[in-house]
Amino acid sequence: MQLTVDVLGIESGGKPIIFLNKSDADEIGVTASGRVLLRAKKEITAIVNISTKTVKKGHIGISEEVRQLFGSAPHKLDVEISAFPKSLQFIRNKLEGKKLLDNEIYEIVKGVVDGTLNESEIASFVTALHIRGLDLDEATSLSQSMVKTGKQLNLRNKIIVDKHSIGGVPGDKTTLLVVPIVAAAGLIIPKTSSRAITSAAGTADRAECLMPVNLSADEMKQTVKKTNGCIVWGGALELAPADDIFVRTEYSLYIDPLLLPSIMSKKKAVGATHVVLDIPTGRGAKVKTINEADYLAKDLIELGRRLKMHTHCVLSYGEQPVGYTIGPALEAKEALEVLMNEANVPDLIDKACKIAGAIFEMTGRKNGYAMAHEVIKSGRAEAKLRQIIAAQGGNPKIKPKNIPIGDQTIRLKAKSDGKLLWINNASVVEIARMAGAPKDKGAGVVFGKKIGDNVSKDDVIFTVHAEKSRKLSRTHDLLEGLNPVGVGKRTDMIIHTVREIPELKRSFVLER
Repeated sequence: MQLTVDVLGIESGGKPIIFLNKSDADEIGVTASGRVLLRAKKEITAIVNISTKTVKKGHIGISEEVRQLFGSAPHKLDVEISAFPKSLQFIRNKLEGKKLLDNEIYEIVKGVVDGTLNESEIASFVTALHIRGLDLDEATSLSQSMVKTGKQLNLRNKIIVDKHSIGGVPGDKTTLLVVPIVAAAGLIIPKTSSRAITSAAGTADRAECLMPVNLSADEMKQTVKKTNGCIVWGGALELAPADDIFVRTEYSLYIDPLLLPSIMSKKKAVGATHVVLDIPTGRGAKVKTINEADYLAKDLIELGRRLKMHTHCVLSYGEQPVGYTIGPALEAKEALEVLMNEANVPDLIDKACKIAGAIFEMTGRKNGYAMAHEVIKSGRAEAKLRQIIAAQGGNPKIKPKNIPIGDQTIRLKAKSDGKLLWINNASVVEIARMAGAPKDKGAGVVFGKKIGDNVSKDDVIFTVHAEKSRKLSRTHDLLEGLNPVGVGKRTDMIIHTVREIPELKRSFVLER
């Protein structure tokens, strides 16, 4: 059937979507969410929406994605029903518990990227992986397919290093230190980072308080060429784009079956040859036990080997925030103060030096920790960060006081003497997000005490910062019902007593 084209000016989230009048859809034999072949100068497959009001009989409404695929909007389109993609049978196979082959996984990933699979079909695939499991052969095929269906950086250096944390611990601004430390030592580290998904700040959110992070692939390459490193938002680069689509689906379903290929495909896409992966471990972290962390490390190292990347894993302490701050601007300020040798933040400095040190040692250098520590103390890391800031279009003379922080505050005070025994990471993140983070970059939490510190009654455990009074007010209400920290004696064995059925909140960590 030939139909007249109406350009609707509607963006459909990356998928090729068209709108048909119900009468025309019935004649073609297609239903909503079905697929049609569109022919003009070329042929594309699109997903159907049906309307009796948006589009007149004899017309076809096209989204911006369809218009872009054709280059320019044709006046007429030949439209006919399309067979369902082969990838749907492969998804059904996985739902039935069958192992998927390399070419089958590629077809599924290709369908995700080119938009021929709709949201429910992608959700079915992610659910099948969650229920049926994902072995290392499938994880390898997924990683490779996610790389093949996107852009690749192709820096052409013999050694390219990268680091990544699987997430789950608030305040982890380690990347803001590791990248300049490693780059100052002469290694190439093209760091792509995510924005917050379930946390109070992603690395891209923190870095954006210091410099622009929405760089194109060419701008990223130029920055790395000038400075050896960068810290950019990966979402603008189209590196392993299927991962971003999978993450949206995982988030809505509160599951994370694609953790391994998601991480490793992004590392492979930037051309990394040596990767250090941080696995925060402990109560409140994504990974609860050392045994569980060791098994995850085993799989990550083997997957890295299959993808021809030399991979080491670092198990880090994950039972409390890293440093004293949580929230984009607060964390950027703290990281800058550490690099300027103006603040002593022992756990942040130790973690950054150990990760940077692991990178140095896996690339053939000795005494990695001491080397990383010297790069900070000498000021070379600060100088390198400022060089990166300038190359990415920021102000290289930025000072900590220039980073705006929310001036609306609440203080949580200790109700008794003792020691700070524990911190509930999930509750602290909830507090920071309620105060406005990460959207309000100046919102967040600043700790005055960390686990093991002596505490006197009325000492400030932490201060909540907000940019807007209404958000501070709702945070105050939230604090009334939370128990985010525990203060007591070392011999206290009871955390709290449950006297009635508690209202349990679902805590889900999804970070890339």
